[in-house]
Amino acid sequence: MSLLFEKFSIGDLTLKNRFIRSPTTSYWSDEEGILRDPIIEYYRQLAKGGIGLIIKGHSYVSEKGKAHIGQSGLSSEKHIPRMQELTDIVHSYDSKIIAQLNHAGYTSINDRVTASKYVTEKWEARELSLEEIEEIIENFSIAAENAITAGFDGVQLHGSHGYLNSQFMSDIVNHRQDKYGGSFENRIRLLTDIYNATRKKIGPNVIISVKLNCDDFAENNGLTIKDSIQIARILKEKKLDILEISGGGPEQVLEIRKSRGKAPEGSGYEEPTWGGHAKKIREAVPGMTLALVDGIRTRKTMDNLLNQNIVDLISMSKPFINEPNFVELLEKGQEKASCIDCRKCISRDNFAKTMLRCFHKHP
Repeated sequence: MSLLFEKFSIGDLTLKNRFIRSPTTSYWSDEEGILRDPIIEYYRQLAKGGIGLIIKGHSYVSEKGKAHIGQSGLSSEKHIPRMQELTDIVHSYDSKIIAQLNHAGYTSINDRVTASKYVTEKWEARELSLEEIEEIIENFSIAAENAITAGFDGVQLHGSHGYLNSQFMSDIVNHRQDKYGGSFENRIRLLTDIYNATRKKIGPNVIISVKLNCDDFAENNGLTIKDSIQIARILKEKKLDILEISGGGPEQVLEIRKSRGKAPEGSGYEEPTWGGHAKKIREAVPGMTLALVDGIRTRKTMDNLLNQNIVDLISMSKPFINEPNFVELLEKGQEKASCIDCRKCISRDNFAKTMLRCFHKHP
């Protein structure tokens, strides 16, 4: 039997298979960040389709850190009842679910803030004060507590994709002169302080994951694979439960993103966008539970990633937008995702502006 369909345990949590639905945001919460019926039904279909672990699309930890209209929140007790409905439905299909927590930083629609003053042609973000940073750290821990109260099996701290944690880790953005800037250790302090506060709030036995860039894929400076390996080592020492390897931070360059993290042809896992970087993390930080996302489409690649011990868990998003029952289809013999990577679902016209759907199948 393929490892893909075998159970996998992380602490006290046992997954029925090795598949993760990587967190992907949607438009379908009301103006207060409370879930509406369509998105709950969307997650029902994902759970029904056989996914072992679902990571819900990001929820804001404070109104100030809201990334887009329609984003869900976990900043308040008012968010808990509908989130509880969601987790109950997912659990009824023997799937597990964790909540991704996020602060948008300079991409916030309510308050553009970041590590240091940051200016583009279209907008300017101001520098956070130490008091505001302390408040954000507390916001993450409170949101985590709300998530566990709502029945989530754990939380994921968003540390990638150019959101606030990613911004602080980048020397392109972060030019602070205090304990949250300057040296590498200081630039990652926001993430580790959030982790420490969250762990203290929800206890030692609750699953905490981090989504981390393996590389910012910027032309000059930014987080590199060498940095991400060092962060992974630190998080392992802190007993992080799952590291989901992703990529793309401030000022990423598309062509660099497509090439710098790739595994060599013939490796058996050249399909993922940063399979080569994932191998480097595995070799440098053995014994840590790793998940890999982006570009994985074929059953053969999935099997190779597990059989060659590159990662422990297969994380996907777009294939599940197209086929929420993709896990069942694979188990029945389908060899690859039907997703054609047209990328309309994550285009500027659609991403976080409408309900998640495959725009190729349902224009």
